[in-house]
Amino acid sequence: MAGAQTENLQTTPLNDTHIGWGGRMVGFAGYSMPVQYKGVIAEHEQTRSSASLFDVSHMGQVIVTGPDHETTAQALESLMPGDLVGLNPGEMRYTLLLNDEGGIEDDLIVTRPCEEGTDGVLMIVFNAGRKDHDVAILREKLDPSLKIETFWDKALMALQGPKAADVLARYCDLPSKLSFMNAAATTIEGMEVYVSRSGYTGEDGFELSVAADDAVKLAELLVGNDEVEPAGLGARDSLRLEAGLCLYGHDMDDKRDPISAGLIFAIGKGRRVEGGFPGASVIQKIIKDGATQKRAGIRFEGRMPVREGAEIVDADGNKIGVVTSGTFGPTIGAPVAFGYVPAELAKLGTELTAMVRGKPVKGTVEKLPFTPANYVRL
Repeated sequence: MAGAQTENLQTTPLNDTHIGWGGRMVGFAGYSMPVQYKGVIAEHEQTRSSASLFDVSHMGQVIVTGPDHETTAQALESLMPGDLVGLNPGEMRYTLLLNDEGGIEDDLIVTRPCEEGTDGVLMIVFNAGRKDHDVAILREKLDPSLKIETFWDKALMALQGPKAADVLARYCDLPSKLSFMNAAATTIEGMEVYVSRSGYTGEDGFELSVAADDAVKLAELLVGNDEVEPAGLGARDSLRLEAGLCLYGHDMDDKRDPISAGLIFAIGKGRRVEGGFPGASVIQKIIKDGATQKRAGIRFEGRMPVREGAEIVDADGNKIGVVTSGTFGPTIGAPVAFGYVPAELAKLGTELTAMVRGKPVKGTVEKLPFTPANYVRL
């Protein structure tokens, strides 16, 4: 996330807007993105108490189309362990793209649209740094009769926080209709916007997909509300960590299985038995025998963040694990982190020690999420 050099980076449709709002731009996943405006803690607290607007246009928006829902869903289920056939119109599902060793190629969201004429259509949002890689897998593995379209030029922004619904309700009626992990199309001041009740902060909120030409208008419209401020990658990271949510390339990767990562919920219950996805036999064995390592949520003492890469050690100073994400949690008032440790040490209440600049910092394994989720289910 760090690095002030933004030359030779791709930009989102909101790039000039970020600069005009005073955003400090950094390189992230090949894009020039705002890491903060007024400060990470201020933006974090703004999201928890009111509402913030995040630019996530660097994410990969994809549409896969087949002759009917079952055909398209079954095709994607050959690559992903989620129950996609069982998606109802308008529903979304968090799931994973897996490899034959059970490793995670990416985590993603699949949406079945509810609009007329969309039977057979499934929408996917991939992570920015993996989107080209992921689409290459789809093109290689899926039947060529399925149509795969990428929309890298579309904008995507996340309106997050307890006041997000009140703000969006001034422009459309979807806040009163959409439950968490549901989506629908609408029109906002003449702009065609696809709205999902989702996000990655642990708060209620919405993600809004809109044509690049309308991105600035929509962003300025939303930030024009007193309850809304722009927020950058720094607050997005601290919010998702407090919310217990993994970041690809840090807390999971193509060598890490979903069970160790604490993501068994992304595997449909029936599919855990039936299989039929890459790495199924490996993952079924881990489910049966138990993971040897597990991702643990750790709250540390003091106020100094325990960052990614810090070693977790036993009483004799021997390395037993590693921190994969870590920051100061403004809502928690303490440093929080994810770390992989032997499964027996991932139990709640276990005391662990991390080494920060050669000094030991004590921590305790806590239940995730660190902060309660405020998702709205109607």
